[in-house]
Amino acid sequence: MASSPGNEKSVNPVLRISQLDALELNKALEQLVWSQFTSCFHGFKPGVLAHIEPELKAFLWLVLWRFTIYSKNATVGQAILNIQYKNNLSQTEKYQPLSKHQKLWYLIFTVGGRWLEERCYDLFSNRQLQSACKIKSFINFGAGLLKLCGLLNFLIFLQKGTFATLTERILGIRSVFCKPQSVRQVGFEYMNRELLWHGFAEFLIYLLPLINVQKLKLKISSWCLPIAGLSNSENTLAAHCKECSLCGEWPTMPHTIGCSHVFCYYCIKSNYLLDMYFTCPKCGSEVHSLQPLKYKIEMTELHT
Repeated sequence: MASSPGNEKSVNPVLRISQLDALELNKALEQLVWSQFTSCFHGFKPGVLAHIEPELKAFLWLVLWRFTIYSKNATVGQAILNIQYKNNLSQTEKYQPLSKHQKLWYLIFTVGGRWLEERCYDLFSNRQLQSACKIKSFINFGAGLLKLCGLLNFLIFLQKGTFATLTERILGIRSVFCKPQSVRQVGFEYMNRELLWHGFAEFLIYLLPLINVQKLKLKISSWCLPIAGLSNSENTLAAHCKECSLCGEWPTMPHTIGCSHVFCYYCIKSNYLLDMYFTCPKCGSEVHSLQPLKYKIEMTELHT
């Protein structure tokens, strides 16, 4: 097959991990297509597809082959990873697409081989004839031999990184990049700085729930606004029990914790339930006992 001017480009070898990722993506796509196809028959009688399941799978894989290998020289997993097949039997180092014979043999080895394996297993699984048993043993021997060859090919692939599957080695097709890989634009210093920042942010997200923010806030407020720094009017207001030391409003059901300051019952109770080591934000006294204020506040003072 003559190559077009657009195909006259140098090829770049593909990493082993990229070739293995492409194979895994192909398997995931096949499982997804089959699951979506079988979901269309959930309303039918159970087992309606059991007798023709190998043929249905072969038909679906044939459709995938038509729109991937036959038309684009690449599987779906390879297309996602910017990879395609190259005719490795050509003498030139330039990119050469797969020939029609290679595409057809790829279809026979992949789709036809899996169909034959499943259909032969169904044909000879329930037969007790001597001839059927011999054919079954011969097929099992051939399948085991193919798996052994596949294992040897995989070991060679790990060493050389050229043919990931036995089919690729037999047909002489090789995985190459569709386009040259671009040069890294991001420096390693920037990447290290980003990784360090993200790690520090994740550490803060883990640490913040362990910090008693309420207690820390009250401690800082006690340092910044000591009782000695209050004005005379504020001291007088606190002394006459007209101000809650937490909300700053008229105390509702005033209570004390053992110091000279007054709190609303709901304010002090909620803070004490939240933090058993709660201290007064004004003087820093700990909660010794939560008692109602015995001093009677006249309601007429509320309007003065």
